[in-house]
Amino acid sequence: MQLPPLFTEYTRALLGEEEYNSLATALLEAEQPVSIRVNAQKCTDSSSVISHSSLNKVPWAERGFYLNQRPAFTFDPLFHAGCYYVQEASSMFVEQALKRYLPGRPLAALDLCAAPGGKSTHVRSLLPDGSLLVANEVIRNRAQILAENLTKWGHPDVVVTNSDPSDFTPLEHLFDFILTDVPCSGEGMFRKDETAISEWSAENVEICWQRQRRILTDIWPCLKPGGLLVYSTCTYNTKENEENVRWLCRELGAEVLPLDVPAEWGITGNLLVGEDFPVYRFLPHKTQGEGFFLAVLRKAGEAEETASEDISMMQTGRMNADRQSAGKQRGKKGNGGKASSGSAFGKEQLAMVQGWLRDAEGYTLMPEGQTLAAFPTAWLPLLTVLKQHVKVMQAGVEVAGVKGKDCIPAHALAMSSLLRQDAFACEEVDYPTAIAYLRKEAVVLSDTAPRGFVLLTYRGFPLGFVKNIGNRANNLYPQEWRIRSSYVPEQPETLGNEE
Repeated sequence: MQLPPLFTEYTRALLGEEEYNSLATALLEAEQPVSIRVNAQKCTDSSSVISHSSLNKVPWAERGFYLNQRPAFTFDPLFHAGCYYVQEASSMFVEQALKRYLPGRPLAALDLCAAPGGKSTHVRSLLPDGSLLVANEVIRNRAQILAENLTKWGHPDVVVTNSDPSDFTPLEHLFDFILTDVPCSGEGMFRKDETAISEWSAENVEICWQRQRRILTDIWPCLKPGGLLVYSTCTYNTKENEENVRWLCRELGAEVLPLDVPAEWGITGNLLVGEDFPVYRFLPHKTQGEGFFLAVLRKAGEAEETASEDISMMQTGRMNADRQSAGKQRGKKGNGGKASSGSAFGKEQLAMVQGWLRDAEGYTLMPEGQTLAAFPTAWLPLLTVLKQHVKVMQAGVEVAGVKGKDCIPAHALAMSSLLRQDAFACEEVDYPTAIAYLRKEAVVLSDTAPRGFVLLTYRGFPLGFVKNIGNRANNLYPQEWRIRSSYVPEQPETLGNEE
């Protein structure tokens, strides 16, 4: 593997001879670190997921851990249960910005370029209680992967959209926080993905920094006055990094905010000659992770201290109609109410589904065709406005479906923190049965397992539902998520080395 000559020339001039040589050695010769982030909502104790207590923590992420080696994550049922996310360590630094600057009240947040979902699941874990996250991805198949990963993560207060950033522009002053992890030339991925090297060119760098400014221009109106925007890339050059931050300040009036970064973390600062505003660079010869850049910016003006459900400051011209529409939704689909006209769900089925949910009083049941979703009632006005401008793929949590006379619990419910686990018969399964279930194969339960819908658990964590008919159990795991490999591990995959 060789680094592109023009990249070498530019980066040597940027870093200096000695620094560049250390970087090149790290990119060409050093092993890639493997890191995960544990889902605190599902695992209050990380030891329930990680088998070796002496694993090193990612210093800038409370729930981040480096692994000693890369296991076959595909064959770890806890991975499919959403107990952790495999995420590059440097990108977990987003946590520092949220912990330092986000207020403690409920917020509307947007992850604009969100697939595959590492930062979205992280942001969702860090937002104050009662907040809503909108996770967007412009490419359809990547948006589907994003939706899958957020579903497994299990937080109910999420919307997944599939739109161009320009579609958000009319939603003026809608979000308190926006993360823009923008598409870039990918220099920071050279060690992780050799394709990034073959696709790199100076021309692409030019295309990228211009595209990034277009994205920022499109989304800036959506940020509330006093709101926070995090700008990040996985590249090294200043055109896509410091120069774009400087442009944000000069053209859009952004203020760059500092973070508290201990020297021992090895994070590099501003490399743009003549500028000293605070930015944060991860270079793989100095930090245990891949290349990453981050800046924290604030929009001018006073932060709005409104409640999460009050979006009256939005300048869409449709607010009154939106609130009326949301009120009608509550009447038709609200908790314990009748299904809307044409719904496949009757009053008794809605009441039964409510019994499957924790904190059901805070959620509205929304039938759509043969499925039923639960969405936080407080954010219905925002969802109504979103649907007028962007393509909403998923809102809240799908909790049930209808097939014949059966009201079937949805797999997303099994993954969600809304699940009332005691509403279902549960069956703890061993490792071979868990893998068979994740392959979408028929499974056989114990003789004591009751008939009907049963929640399977592995090491105490929900895996999903089956319908037990006695001699076998019909597998309700999503067909499109199944493990396709025929490989059978001899023993369960574990995170860390056993001693």
